[in-house]
Amino acid sequence: MNDTEPQTAAGKVLWHFTMSLDGFVAGPNHEMDWMTGMSARPGLVDEYVETTGAVLGGRDGWDVAGDSRPYGGAWDGPIFVLTHHPEDATPADGVTFLDCDPAEAVRVGLAAAGGRNLEVLSPTIGRQLLELGLIDEIDLHIAPVLLGEGIRLYDNPGGEPIRLQRVGEGDPVSVVNVRYRPATRAKIPTESGSDH
Repeated sequence: MNDTEPQTAAGKVLWHFTMSLDGFVAGPNHEMDWMTGMSARPGLVDEYVETTGAVLGGRDGWDVAGDSRPYGGAWDGPIFVLTHHPEDATPADGVTFLDCDPAEAVRVGLAAAGGRNLEVLSPTIGRQLLELGLIDEIDLHIAPVLLGEGIRLYDNPGGEPIRLQRVGEGDPVSVVNVRYRPATRAKIPTESGSDH
């Protein structure tokens, strides 16, 4: 499967995550260690470092990540953390804690992004922005792992399905085919005693 066209810095609101094949973007307590040892296409991180002007995230993720910067510290820019309790947040350089509605947070983030993209790194905020019609693109990198539990990219029980259109060449409503094998498989003995 080919990746979509490279990301551009066009002042978009971009909901961006690496996601497990079963739809989780973090472990149950926002753990990200499951991504260790995975690789992306060459130049992908540089693409996002160059096109991201600001980041919008949520308080739960911030409290776990602490003062770490996106892309292993390769990106430097304003980070906005949406929270109902900014007064008890741990301050950090380049981080602004916002207590406002998600639409206002987008306005603030886009202004700070300076014409580049506002990257949304929160499942909850992304869902809210999607419902408000404020997400321009969803950019997912599907990792070859099944987590079984954790924080879902999109969790909206009882909500209406959100129809998406694929960016890039081809039919925008076609299904994307992904094919993997388990990294470890048990050998099944045959009747003659030899393995398959």
